[in-house]
Amino acid sequence: MSAVPDTTTIDEQFAYRNITISGLPGSGSTTLLNLLKEHDLLKVTGWSGFSGGEFMRVYAKEKGLFQEHAGLHHDASHYEDEFDRQVDYGMREKLTDEQGWIIESWLSGFMAQGVEGTLKILMKCSDEAVRIDRVVNRDGVTPQEAKENMSKRYLNNYNKWQRMYAQEWQEWVVERGLVKPADPIDFWREDLYDIVIDTYSTNKQQTLEIVLDAIKKKKK
Repeated sequence: MSAVPDTTTIDEQFAYRNITISGLPGSGSTTLLNLLKEHDLLKVTGWSGFSGGEFMRVYAKEKGLFQEHAGLHHDASHYEDEFDRQVDYGMREKLTDEQGWIIESWLSGFMAQGVEGTLKILMKCSDEAVRIDRVVNRDGVTPQEAKENMSKRYLNNYNKWQRMYAQEWQEWVVERGLVKPADPIDFWREDLYDIVIDTYSTNKQQTLEIVLDAIKKKKK
């Protein structure tokens, strides 16, 4: 029997209007997105999931921007700055003007800085070997290939986004007093997020329950 849509609005039932999930490869961010997308409570109340990384990969394949090799994911240097900016600001616009979005991407939590009603989740895995193993199993590559790809993607993405979003870091983070002016740009700084989950010590079900508990609580 199909689920009956809930007639209450997201604003009425949940503590947050939208959710972002950020995390580096192997942290479990995509797994959490899929769990939330398939959860009955969220499905019947109109929530939708969106992966920024998947969107970018589909675009890159369609445009022939890179040659996929052994399933490994590519970095942001394959895209022009303006395209990156359009996608990232598109996320921020959705979080500002709409509700019921679960957006997973490296920068979704940063793009949500200062946006009211957004639960910002940072996924991490404190054991690098576990992160590498997850990428090995996901992409069908060797541990060395996975490690090198993860390192290269991180450095290339960080360098590009640091250059692109230095002004936004100043406006959304520094000027709001979240960090000191001298602090380096760190899009995955833990104190910029509402919830930080270490998936090395927290399993999939526990992670899901943490998030569901957070969004069902009304703000006081």
